Amino acid sequence: MHTLRTASRRLLAGAGALLLGTALAAATAAPASADTVGYVRLAHLSPDTPAVDVYLAAPDAAKPKVFPGVGYGVVSDYLKLPPGRYAVAMRVAGTPASEPPVLTTEVAVVSGRAYTVAGVGRHADLGLRVLTDDLSAPAQGRAKVRVVQASVRTPVLDVAAADGPTIADGVQFATTTDYQQVEPGAWRLRLTGAGGPSTDAEVRLTGGAVYSLLVLDGKQGGLTAELRRDAEGGSVVPAGGVDTGAGGTSGAGLGAYPLMAGGLAAAAGVASVLLWRRRRRTTW
Repeated sequence: MHTLRTASRRLLAGAGALLLGTALAAATAAPASADTVGYVRLAHLSPDTPAVDVYLAAPDAAKPKVFPGVGYGVVSDYLKLPPGRYAVAMRVAGTPASEPPVLTTEVAVVSGRAYTVAGVGRHADLGLRVLTDDLSAPAQGRAKVRVVQASVRTPVLDVAAADGPTIADGVQFATTTDYQQVEPGAWRLRLTGAGGPSTDAEVRLTGGAVYSLLVLDGKQGGLTAELRRDAEGGSVVPAGGVDTGAGGTSGAGLGAYPLMAGGLAAAAGVASVLLWRRRRRTTW
């Protein structure tokens, strides 16, 4: 499991409105080669946290990119971004942009690298984590997969093939595993954990592809799992996509909730100083 730097910070009292701008418009207006951009996606993986509005911004631009009403289990497609530092902020859904955010963090985007910025943990201990995603191609004839554990109902999770090897063992809530290279093809996975519900997940892995298996609390109880194809042949999958759902609520998996860009917050007259304080370092 990964020990990652947590950069979540709250706005200091008296700091004024958060200065959020974005270079996303420029990034999407002109094509950019894979070696001159990085990739960032956003995720809400806190089961007991209500919907949030997510802001993604570059500090030297005028307006933020806003993703409104993002609920639990939502993972966006990757966004192409020029290298640099970006601010991510979360506010309770519907809160004016002039209000201090609940959580903030920064992500330093490097050319050719990919990141997932996720709100994780229980609501009482919510934090923003920056995950470094390894989208490099697996070995010839293999697939690559990791487990992202976002279920509080089964706080310690084992993932194994029904008639094959263990994929992950003892995965704690709000952690992610290393990537594993496995044989491609159809898999029936068994997701189990002491003291919590279990479920089966039928997935199909394609050779040369990279996947994240997200394990979530199902809306009707139990667990649900979604296999997200992140890359193929060493290239980011342009539209992302869910290859399959599993568990009793597979129809309401991540694929049902794509992040849609909302309206941009008004920026006229906003000239404020961004003051941050480090919240803590956390394991994810």
